[in-house]
Amino acid sequence: MHKAGFVNIVGNPNVGKSTLMNALVGERISIITSKAQTTRHRIMGIVNGDDFQIVYSDTPGVLKPNYKLQESMREFSDSALKDADVLLYVTDVIDNHSKNTDFLEKVKHIMSKKVVVINKIDLIEQAQLLKLVDYWHETLPEAEIIPISAQERFGIPQLLKRIVELLPESPPYFDKDALTDKPERFFVNEIIREKILLHYDKEIPYSVEVAVEEFKEEENIINISALIFCERDSQKGIIIGKNGSALKRIGSEARKDIEAFFLKKVFLQLYVKVEKDWRNRENKLRSFGYTLTHK
Repeated sequence: MHKAGFVNIVGNPNVGKSTLMNALVGERISIITSKAQTTRHRIMGIVNGDDFQIVYSDTPGVLKPNYKLQESMREFSDSALKDADVLLYVTDVIDNHSKNTDFLEKVKHIMSKKVVVINKIDLIEQAQLLKLVDYWHETLPEAEIIPISAQERFGIPQLLKRIVELLPESPPYFDKDALTDKPERFFVNEIIREKILLHYDKEIPYSVEVAVEEFKEEENIINISALIFCERDSQKGIIIGKNGSALKRIGSEARKDIEAFFLKKVFLQLYVKVEKDWRNRENKLRSFGYTLTHK
């Protein structure tokens, strides 16, 4: 008997969805920073066993959209409710449960098997955890509740075991050696964007998108050229820095991570380009891989 299914990870921003995804997949699929909106796409990670295949999906944190990019991010989260065999609703010990109650209402009404994953339990006492468990039993009575610490890997084996038990009988959906549905260029974009999220403040990380222009793999090296898009000339100056110093730091750190990802030497060139108001321009968003459905 072979089991396979789609296990979709949803929840509010900053509750540890991407950390959980990476812990479950055993590979660094999703980028992780302490900033909200780090994840912008639906990212798939595939875990294969002899008699099962789990297709995980990491999604952007649920938010009320203020511009078209955020509309697309919210659509990625909403779409994860429609095709889940198992839904992991991730919360944590400091999550504001009154935020995005409309999304939680949708979660209540879907037919998928549901697991509430309470993350970061290493930060609270047992008595507080028991209160949280009671709260989620009342809020989502049909859901199972599994407390974990994704960062500390506590509870991950138990969660994985339960996910496999909940999967439907099915042949695999992807090749058994597949790890993700995303192309190589996607992970290059994400690694560069992660460095921007880590090193710049205020509006800059949210005004930036990355696009790989060239990805040429040779026997001993991968030559990569990537464009960093921002919305204003002033942002371009900050991203580049004095004598190009800030951009060099981003390039150097990204190159090391890309080399670790592909296990190969990388030559990386970065350029910065102003693309005014790209977050609200549908044609640009589509070119960056975002989807927008008109309601």
